[in-house]
Amino acid sequence: MNTILPTKSLSRIAAVLCLFPFYFHVVAQVSQPFRLFLQKPALKGATVSFMVKEVGSGNVLYGYETEREMTPASVMKTVTTATALELLGEDFCFETSVLYDGEILNGVLNGNLYIQGGGDPTINSSEMTTYKDSIFDLWTLAVKQAGIQQINGQVIADESIFDTEGVSMKWMREDIGSGYGQGSYGLNVFDNQYTLYVNTRASGIRPSLVSTEPAMPSLHFFNHLQTLPVPSDSCYIVGFPFSNERYLYGVMRTNQNRARMTGDIPDPALYLAWYFSNYLINNGVGVEKEPTCHRILSQMGEWKDTNRKNLITTYSPSLKEVVSITNFVSHNLYADALLKTLGLRYQSNQPEVITSFEKGARIVKNYWTTNGLNPSSLWMFDGSGLAITDKVNVEFLCNLYMYMATKSNVSESFIESLPQAGVDGTVRNMLRGSSLQGRTRLKSGSMSRVQCYGGYITKDGQQYAVAILVNNFSGRHNLLRGAVEELFLALF
Repeated sequence: MNTILPTKSLSRIAAVLCLFPFYFHVVAQVSQPFRLFLQKPALKGATVSFMVKEVGSGNVLYGYETEREMTPASVMKTVTTATALELLGEDFCFETSVLYDGEILNGVLNGNLYIQGGGDPTINSSEMTTYKDSIFDLWTLAVKQAGIQQINGQVIADESIFDTEGVSMKWMREDIGSGYGQGSYGLNVFDNQYTLYVNTRASGIRPSLVSTEPAMPSLHFFNHLQTLPVPSDSCYIVGFPFSNERYLYGVMRTNQNRARMTGDIPDPALYLAWYFSNYLINNGVGVEKEPTCHRILSQMGEWKDTNRKNLITTYSPSLKEVVSITNFVSHNLYADALLKTLGLRYQSNQPEVITSFEKGARIVKNYWTTNGLNPSSLWMFDGSGLAITDKVNVEFLCNLYMYMATKSNVSESFIESLPQAGVDGTVRNMLRGSSLQGRTRLKSGSMSRVQCYGGYITKDGQQYAVAILVNNFSGRHNLLRGAVEELFLALF
């Protein structure tokens, strides 16, 4: 909390001096634990912002640089998920439909089969174990029940509900192509992610690529990996959306059998069409032509809006479950799909061309403005927080957490979507065995030289909204996490 004294007006000086008792009150309460925190070697040259507010009264217990705009990393997901619950409702489900055009005659479909996407990020997701195994069986059963034994057209993925900018323009190059930096589209499958298995040998011998799961026959890998007797792997996959070229960089430990790397599926809609086309063939339904998608047909000028008949519509789990997974495992695809889905509500009174990401961001800011919060510090370039240019201040975060705890109709769903420190999710190792274990719900956020937390702490029956954002620190993340643990324990 910075105070600058103007010098041109005695009356303005007097007005500022009147605020001093409150200012010193806040600093006095936080001074000793927070001064110790700021003296940590890792924080030399870093930027820190911190706030704690009583949820019931709204009183600020502790504050430091509360209006400074900071990169929140995955703490941005709390903004995305809270808004999604508010606007879409905890019972909202994504829809995906299988349709056909043309006519069915004597078991033959003289037309095409369409997969019409609604932005569902959970199709065959590894996080949906009870849901993923049945989806293609349901679709195939619907095709067979319609009497279709042969398709004289092709399987076409219609992902047009969103634009083709699956990856935010503000993401770092090292994130694009990675397993956590997967794009979000109108159709998604397998978390838009594959696993690459690698065998490593002696030091200095290039690792050999074994296989991918699921199979990615169209991908071509350029292998620049190295092997050294290091304690852990430090390697990554780089590539752009819609490109079948992927580059492997970094160092892997020697003598590993089937070591794992994860990458993004470059074109999930096209891959889903290919996968389902093969699934139909393997289950006795012939498909004459190669699969394709809306993006490719539109680029070629061959997309046609035909009269389609619905075979089946399938639904994702409820938004309550989707949000819980988003915050528990910090699922970037889920968060970005939620932001783009919010963007479907956007309407403009003037001609403009903006992305699905930007539409969602505008809906978020408009919603919180109408509900009494000031989102001027909120800069969203995605829903996941992966963009380094995402910004927010701790004051907005704490006010949002207060609103969700006291005014929201989906308060329970939001608060329970945040992992319990020392128990589960991305903060399962934080505050473990301490007096705050089980009494703290936090969303963590981290990227290179960024470590952030936002959520709630409960003490003596009182709930507190808390946010701490640290940018540009040095050293290891686990050491900074330990310093944050010390700070929380000292204050609570």
